[in-house]
Amino acid sequence: MGRGRAKAKQTKIARQLKYADHGSDLARLQSELGTAAAGKHDGADREGLDDPSSEGQQRS
Repeated sequence: MGRGRAKAKQTKIARQLKYADHGSDLARLQSELGTAAAGKHDGADREGLDDPSSEGQQRS
């Protein structure tokens, strides 16, 4: 007994976290991630990932 109030409070907090608007500036975040990704990676680590001929060689 007594678990009802605790569970109700946890449910209330979970809903607040899930549905509340936390004021995130998604455009700013995207610009920061876009410039950081472009500055650090030159594409050498993705070599062969978009090449369809390399898929058959990887599965063998």
